[in-house]
Amino acid sequence: MLTMMLKWSDKMSIDIEQLRRFLVKAKKATYASGEGELSPDQTQRPGFKEYAFEEGGWEYRDSYSGYFKAPGQEVVSFEGKPVWQMSYGGAGQEEEFYDISKETFSFLKKCLSEIPTDKPFRGPEKIKDGDWEYTNRVEGTIEDFSGYEEIRHRGIKVFSQNYFGGLIIHKDDVK
Repeated sequence: MLTMMLKWSDKMSIDIEQLRRFLVKAKKATYASGEGELSPDQTQRPGFKEYAFEEGGWEYRDSYSGYFKAPGQEVVSFEGKPVWQMSYGGAGQEEEFYDISKETFSFLKKCLSEIPTDKPFRGPEKIKDGDWEYTNRVEGTIEDFSGYEEIRHRGIKVFSQNYFGGLIIHKDDVK
């Protein structure tokens, strides 16, 4: 398998395939599975829910606040240095969402557990399960991307969210 290495200087290089595989594993092991939630005294940001996963020098942290409207950010660090991030924000759609919020988030977790390796940001392009439908549109690559996801229940939009992100390049990473 050919792996792609991005190298900015002798100090910084990232194996994109390793990052992809790590993201898929970390996302499946945290919010999507309901595991990896940190206790309030372990979070970096007071008032936020946080999930964390670590493996082989890589660390993933997902941090968000709110419920009906809950913006957040995911950050991946390698050997202690942030190298990738994704910000997201959206909301349930007024009264349609409030009565079925638990079911909506349960369906969202199911969709997020089917994260595609080639675009390891949110869920796949489309999932339909009974009265529920998830769609996800994304442009770009792991280095620089933006997307939009939506959940419909019986054809009515009940949740939507925008997201964007990519690699983090620090000043001291460049020659």
